[in-house]
Amino acid sequence: MAAAKKARSGGKQKKRAQRATSNVFAMFDQSQIQEFKEAFTLIDQNRDGFIDREDLHDMFASMGKDPQEKILSEMVGDAPGPINFTMFLTLFGEKLNGTDPEETIRNAFKTLDEDGSGTIFEDDLKDALCTRGDRLSNDEFEQMLIGEIGRASCRERV
Repeated sequence: MAAAKKARSGGKQKKRAQRATSNVFAMFDQSQIQEFKEAFTLIDQNRDGFIDREDLHDMFASMGKDPQEKILSEMVGDAPGPINFTMFLTLFGEKLNGTDPEETIRNAFKTLDEDGSGTIFEDDLKDALCTRGDRLSNDEFEQMLIGEIGRASCRERV
């Protein structure tokens, strides 16, 4: 059938995004899908329905960042084809698969919240994340805390 379609169109086929093989929409609830849609729309700077290197570059530029081309290419290269909304969801589904549920993360923060205030000291968080388990580098830790000063709220992060 694809050959017949190709023959009728004069040998040219329109570039299409690869379809996800699983029902990625079943992985998320409606509110999560809506949040992903909003994020997709913010990243799709030229509003063509696909995210490409230029969209990523423009999005970073709007935040005052100038990422290297290598990083942009790696980000786009994570997808097996053009990144439409379904592919965007699929990529996030793959990245989030196996992550801890929110309650587990909150309980981990509680172990560092000595006074029960809902906040932890930056030094305690840095010690936990940079010296134990899957260690973060100092740069990764600093990136995580952009905009935070002194104390981090687990309510805001989770």
